Amino acid sequence: MACTIAETGLVACPRCDLLHREPDRAENCTVSCSRCGVVLATPRAGAFTRVFVLALTAMILMVAAVYFPFLELQVAGLNNRTSVLDAILAFSSGLLLPLSVALAAFIVLIPSLRFAAVAYTLWPLVFDRPPFQYARPAFRLAERLRPWAMAEIFVLGVSVALVKVAGMASVGLGPAFWAFCALVVVAALHDNFMCRRTILKSLEQNAQ
Repeated sequence: MACTIAETGLVACPRCDLLHREPDRAENCTVSCSRCGVVLATPRAGAFTRVFVLALTAMILMVAAVYFPFLELQVAGLNNRTSVLDAILAFSSGLLLPLSVALAAFIVLIPSLRFAAVAYTLWPLVFDRPPFQYARPAFRLAERLRPWAMAEIFVLGVSVALVKVAGMASVGLGPAFWAFCALVVVAALHDNFMCRRTILKSLEQNAQ
């Protein structure tokens, strides 16, 4: 249900920067921006569980996306199957080493670390327990890493490249490709369901 906004402070909308009065009780209602409609605060009941489960799902999908076959190419009687891990290791020597490090960091390590930090933050809150000692730094780290998690950019780039490669060779999509696609959807749902202000307020209140 929606609720009115009490005069307890000012909150800036993260999308359009419109200032609102901070909601008095965000635990039992959803507060949205009056201009663009983006959610400013959500009910806590069930919200933490959804975000926590989505973070765990994303980490599982990341493991599948890295280790399972990603693409299979057939041309002139030759067959080659590769995974994301194989692609990373292929550039791990010589002058291409920085490319290998960047690929591993932006596509695998940073998204995995971000989801792990969110799961670490929300684990106690899901079970109504005091937060872990480093929950606040972990959550802030997850927020700082958000612009650098580029798994969806990787999938988009591969999809564009496949359009050109398909004319020269027979291309088969492996389970890792679909795992990456599912990861993009899960990550979008994760970010949509997560109310950062509610999480930070819960960490402050439970730590007291």
